[in-house]
Amino acid sequence: MARSTVIAGRVERLLGGSVVATTPVTGGDICTATRARLSDGTSVFVKTRSGAPADFFTSEAEGLAALARAHPGLVPEVLAVAPDCLILPWIEPGRPDADAATALGADLARMHAHGAEAFGGPRDGWIGTLRLTNVAGREDETWAQFYARRRVLPYADLARDRGRLDGEDHAVLTRLVERLEEGDDLAGPAEPPALLHGDLWSGNIVWRHDRHPVLVDPACHAGHRETDLALMALFGTPHLPTVLEAYQQESPLAEGWEQRVPLHQVFPLLAHAVMFGGGYGARAADAARKLL
Repeated sequence: MARSTVIAGRVERLLGGSVVATTPVTGGDICTATRARLSDGTSVFVKTRSGAPADFFTSEAEGLAALARAHPGLVPEVLAVAPDCLILPWIEPGRPDADAATALGADLARMHAHGAEAFGGPRDGWIGTLRLTNVAGREDETWAQFYARRRVLPYADLARDRGRLDGEDHAVLTRLVERLEEGDDLAGPAEPPALLHGDLWSGNIVWRHDRHPVLVDPACHAGHRETDLALMALFGTPHLPTVLEAYQQESPLAEGWEQRVPLHQVFPLLAHAVMFGGGYGARAADAARKLL
């Protein structure tokens, strides 16, 4: 069986024991993913990134730990973390079905209900290759203010500065920021901070064979619970209507949540614009136009 000496050595130093085989895992754009088979018959999942910022993997590990405290079993256990890698248990994937979607919706509602003291977090984190600004200027910031100041405006500016958002679209997003700062009702009724996964697209949901999905690769912070759900809708999640129905049975959403979906999709679209370019910047502005 094939064995990467570099990956095997890293796993052996962090976990002990010996690695008998390694297999590349496809699907990631930023990190290298590997399945390492151990001599005791178990397997682990290894993420590595050459030249990763010092807190890149520790931030992910802290996010997984926070989500685990909120809802044990919804995320994998962190087996080891180092500046250049993260090791998790290997999760045998299954197929998404209605039962798994029902479990996911209920579990998400319970995770969000764990709450937090303020929007954001004690430290800045990462979303993809971008620094995620979590530290708020004031503890009494509303979610609308937090979203305007820490999500929409800085990433709209960054997308513009990188040539991935034109002036007209940037002006639209600036108007959205102004509306949010003014306390406009487009943000919906006030809600307490919810503990979010923060990057909940379909690729970060592992549909296990036992019909209990787990969440990976978080950009964990305290925000508005509708944000996680809107991101699931943005890039397509299997059985999403069933997920949402189960979520609502556990924790009903405020009236008008469907109309607020574009608001919560503005930031992830801007983040994609900064990282990947393409038409994401224009899509972010189009989402904002629906609200103005």
